Amino acid sequence: MKTLVKLGIVFIIVGLIFAFQDKIVDGYNILLIKYDKQEKLSKNEYYSNSDFLFVQNTDTFLPKKKQDLYNIYYTVINSGMDKFTFYCDFDYKDCITDLKEIANDQNTLSNINNFVHPFNSFSHIETEYNNYGKVTIKLQHAYTKEEIKKIKEEIKVINDKLNINDNLSDVEKIRLYHDYIINNTKYDIDRSDHGVVNYKSDIAYGPLFDGFAICGGYSDLMALFLNDINIKNFRVSSNIHIWNAVYLNGNWLNLDLTWDDPITSDGSDMVDDSYFLITTERLESLEKNQHNFNKEVYKEVA
Repeated sequence: MKTLVKLGIVFIIVGLIFAFQDKIVDGYNILLIKYDKQEKLSKNEYYSNSDFLFVQNTDTFLPKKKQDLYNIYYTVINSGMDKFTFYCDFDYKDCITDLKEIANDQNTLSNINNFVHPFNSFSHIETEYNNYGKVTIKLQHAYTKEEIKKIKEEIKVINDKLNINDNLSDVEKIRLYHDYIINNTKYDIDRSDHGVVNYKSDIAYGPLFDGFAICGGYSDLMALFLNDINIKNFRVSSNIHIWNAVYLNGNWLNLDLTWDDPITSDGSDMVDDSYFLITTERLESLEKNQHNFNKEVYKEVA
């Protein structure tokens, strides 16, 4: 009888282990995290050390407050990784609630995306989480490896063609890039107005190889040029538009190539400079509806 009881207890224990194995594993993983067994972040060559007022890079992946979650998202996207797992701190009781809010807010995630190098930006992002504080971020990147290779080669060709060199001031270099992009790109009306996708005009590939861009293509390509000459920058977006913010001589200025490439009635190319390195006050005096951005996010140009 005693033997049967013991066997019964063993079977019950084994059954409970199988029934709750996922929870046991998660609990064990959380304990590992508590003892510094956190997954290591891998950074690719496009990782930026730049911090901003809204988000900053972090090496701590045990969030204790909501800002820590923002910083983790920024750091993970900035790293170029496709997948990363972290755990909420035991004492952060609202962690999953705050995480759900961020994970389901595509505007916030898109805003964070604007602060990273275009080659590390995502086209799609998902967040998986459970009640034990395990969080996994999964990303699909906006650029393929083949596109990145081709774009980098073309940028070198353009730098030689424009004779970008150290004797030029930063403003002169930006002017050359600005004019080159506009002179070689037409605004993709079919995509913006009719949803007809003929070109990759929403990323830098479009203006470089197709000759067409919408605001995402203009701003991505300009960001790549700015990064290539080591000028701090990020992209600024409203609900319907995106442009570049550029840090020069201690000041943040706006640069909008889309609005400097007006659509002409005869289809001819025309280069404007009304939106070339201007203050936000000047930007809003020229056009405020499409440039109505969240100043709590893009505080540098607020």
